[in-house]
Amino acid sequence: MATSTVKYLGNLRTEATHNASGLKIITDAPVDNNGKGEAFSPTDLTATSLASCMITIMGITANAKNWSLNYCECEVEKIMSSAPRRISEINLTMKLDAAWDKKQRSILENAAKTCPVAFSLHPELKVNLTFNYLTQ
Repeated sequence: MATSTVKYLGNLRTEATHNASGLKIITDAPVDNNGKGEAFSPTDLTATSLASCMITIMGITANAKNWSLNYCECEVEKIMSSAPRRISEINLTMKLDAAWDKKQRSILENAAKTCPVAFSLHPELKVNLTFNYLTQ
């Protein structure tokens, strides 16, 4: 079975449907590429998927060790280049609570760095990943 179905809605907008659940995502071309920028662009989704995958794998790792990943969020910055137009850099700032000890932090950080999306991206794509442990 296909994972998803993507339809062109016109005006540089698409609708992607997750076939198993029926959930939908709308994309728009970005303003700097003739679009309205009213939704995620396809390249926004690529950068965002990296962060989502990292957090998911961190959650799987935490669950396997009976740890609670209570607070984790990531700020994502995508940088585009031209000739060819592509994502040239993704800056990720991962924020977690400060409760993790040094060994736990190392395990969680390695989990993030070895997520499937990270391994699927082109090796020339520069990914800058920073972890901030915050007291809440």
